[in-house]
Amino acid sequence: MNWLKKGGTSEQKNLRRESDRFMTEKSSDKNLYLFPLHQQQAKSDLDRISSIADDNPFSSVVPNHTNLPSPQEFSPPDRRQKREKQVTSLKAKPTPKSTANKPRSTKKGKKYASNPASHPRNSGRKKKVSLADKKYNPALKPLYPPLLLFLRLSVISVGLSVILGTVFSIANTTHSLLTEEITPPAQATQEVTNSNNEQLNHFASGFILGQELTSLKIKLENLATQYPQLEPGIFLIELDQNGYVSLQGTAPFAAASTIKIPVLVAFFQDVDAGKIRLDEQLTMTEDVIGSGSGDMQYQPAGKEFSVLETATKMMTISDNTATNMLIKRMGGVDALNQRFLEWGLTATVIRNLLPDLEGTNSTSPEDLGNLLAKIDRGELISLRSRDRLLYIMRNVVTNTLLPQGLEDKATIAHKTGDIRSVLGDAGIIDMPSGQRYIASVLVKRPDNDPKAKELIQQISRTIYQHLKWTKPQPFTENIIAE
Repeated sequence: MNWLKKGGTSEQKNLRRESDRFMTEKSSDKNLYLFPLHQQQAKSDLDRISSIADDNPFSSVVPNHTNLPSPQEFSPPDRRQKREKQVTSLKAKPTPKSTANKPRSTKKGKKYASNPASHPRNSGRKKKVSLADKKYNPALKPLYPPLLLFLRLSVISVGLSVILGTVFSIANTTHSLLTEEITPPAQATQEVTNSNNEQLNHFASGFILGQELTSLKIKLENLATQYPQLEPGIFLIELDQNGYVSLQGTAPFAAASTIKIPVLVAFFQDVDAGKIRLDEQLTMTEDVIGSGSGDMQYQPAGKEFSVLETATKMMTISDNTATNMLIKRMGGVDALNQRFLEWGLTATVIRNLLPDLEGTNSTSPEDLGNLLAKIDRGELISLRSRDRLLYIMRNVVTNTLLPQGLEDKATIAHKTGDIRSVLGDAGIIDMPSGQRYIASVLVKRPDNDPKAKELIQQISRTIYQHLKWTKPQPFTENIIAE
């Protein structure tokens, strides 16, 4: 073996190294067990060693590869026997694929056979879910985000609140309607008549008033003091802002011919209701002929007049006979008084046919003003009838009272009244600036005092000039009427 230790050619050195490795592996069972040589690789190495040894005189030293043990013999006997038994059992009894994941056939295994996921060893394991399962399995869909869930619950709660609130509101309204005591219109009007409260009279009139025009009221009061023998009643409504002035506005006055304004409104109400036709013919009888103003009294009894002509004469020339004919045609005094009461005219009453020289028929400045305000707003009668009514009242012949305080381009639709104890005028005035207001003035006077005419003219002029040069105040509601 000395030739293998030192010197020699490169092939001899390689042979020496291979031999040392081989001998080392053979002498160390531990290395053989841990690193067993493959059979083909071992044979190849031994053939090379044998070919080199044949050329060497010391070839008998190198062991023949045919005498080497097989690689299987390098393994320990117990390990080899165990492997052979395993291979033999697997070949004799192959395991089917269908039972590869079958639980053990123990009593405990039988217990969890129907639900393997409940087994303690699987309690902490996470089930592997494929992409297809995540896509098509609805049970694996994520829960709604908390915000979306909160919004949906909020919408549901609001909807339920609205429904419950509506139900309670309807129930409450129904209960109040069933339990509310309704005051008859006649009784309510009688209560207004018995009251001297000015605001209650505004309420009965059915008109919404704004601020009181205090500065104008002071001017009118100062003007009235210059005529101590006269007792004026004034009511003014500025229709743009509903500003108003009332001086003795609710006090009753003898109506004289101003009573013809509510009679004309009642006439057009019947026209609108179809009770009267404008081309209808009325026969003048003896019981309706009235003295005083007008020319129909000079016509023979039995003469016929159209109903529209009769109404026009009643206003333009203040014909008393025409007024009596319309009162009779509309059902008489009592029927008209009931209508006036329904309109909220608490001081307006017809007690005698015209001429009423004693002044038994009565009204008030506020009654006349509120009635004209209703007409201006299109209440009580239709718009077509309102146009006819205003056209007739713009053609009144007597223009010696309110018109005298207006400027040239102003227009007025009005009706005057004149008896010995009272002088009055009420109308709707349109200013060139576009402003519109209502003025109603009644003046009690002693024995046909001509100063009453002068006072009414001064009142009209003061109102007109004040509204012309004073900027209207913003509307603020003062009294609300039904």
